[in-house]
Amino acid sequence: MIGKCRAIAHGSNALEYIFREGKLGKTLPFHNLCGTTPKEIYEEMKMVNDYNTRCRNKFLRIEIGIAPQDEKKLPVSELMRIAHLFAKQMGLDNHQWVAVTHKDTDNRHIHIIANRISLYGEVYDTTFVSNRTARVAEEISRSKGLTIAKEVRAERKHQKAKANPTREQTKKEVQQICYALLDKYKGGGISGHSMFLYELNKNNIIIERMKNKQGKVYGLKFSYCGQTFKASEIGREFGYRSLQKNFEIANKAETKETIIKAHTIADKTTKNKVQSDTGYQLVPPSRSYIPPAKANDSSSIAQAVGNVASTALNAAEEMISGAGGLINLQTHGDDYAEMAWQHKLRNQAKKKKKRGRGI
Repeated sequence: MIGKCRAIAHGSNALEYIFREGKLGKTLPFHNLCGTTPKEIYEEMKMVNDYNTRCRNKFLRIEIGIAPQDEKKLPVSELMRIAHLFAKQMGLDNHQWVAVTHKDTDNRHIHIIANRISLYGEVYDTTFVSNRTARVAEEISRSKGLTIAKEVRAERKHQKAKANPTREQTKKEVQQICYALLDKYKGGGISGHSMFLYELNKNNIIIERMKNKQGKVYGLKFSYCGQTFKASEIGREFGYRSLQKNFEIANKAETKETIIKAHTIADKTTKNKVQSDTGYQLVPPSRSYIPPAKANDSSSIAQAVGNVASTALNAAEEMISGAGGLINLQTHGDDYAEMAWQHKLRNQAKKKKKRGRGI
């Protein structure tokens, strides 16, 4: 037997659900209640919990699952005793509650809807209520010789590896193939990813994408020899996002290498052009004015021209890095020089304005 409990605010809907036709099996005890229909029960509970205006979740929903092998041992009278005992050990003697059984699934289970506000106006404490419910279910199961959920879970976990030897053998084969292909094509970029999928299909391993109701992919599953495995069963490297990252790293490395090569080519092109083309003027004639040079000013003029040239090169490098190394400096050199010169003039104008303002 297993138990679950949580505080809810939609008591009316919960009562309508447990009494719904097609789900309702047997009605069990009605505790501190006079009504028998969902509407009557809700009105009675509402009269009590309306006295507490601060509590928001004023109802408790409890579910008690019965193991299939225990159903024959538990007639309706015994289920009524279990419901009473469960509510008593949960401390609901002074609360209103109703219990029913459901028949809509293969496993019989009990639903209890309780008023969280007691007849004395006290609010039921729900701190660690799930752990408390599980402990009460275990105690009742031990006292009545029923199946204990915790022991069943531990047994399943211990026997899981030996449950289906064929499936485990198939999973090992899939893991060997997938890891071998990943080692072979990892770091191969888009082409490596394509070859990885092609080789998997060649080895009769089919990858399917799992989608949610909104149509978004949230995972992968692998099919091989009539067996289907989630990506997490094969290995953490084969999850939907993890598998993409294995190949994205290679793509980033390729892009970085391409950018570095573009920088090198651009630098060489710029140097060759400055040295060979003596007629090239970095600053357009329409934008420039150079007064007659004196003998002492020749070094300062050379330094100024060098600064402007370095600014143009820096601007060009920034444009190259932003565009992924697809720009040719030899074609657009005049434009970048113009941009650098305009940028310098704007900075000089700003500095003059700041100097002219009084403090």
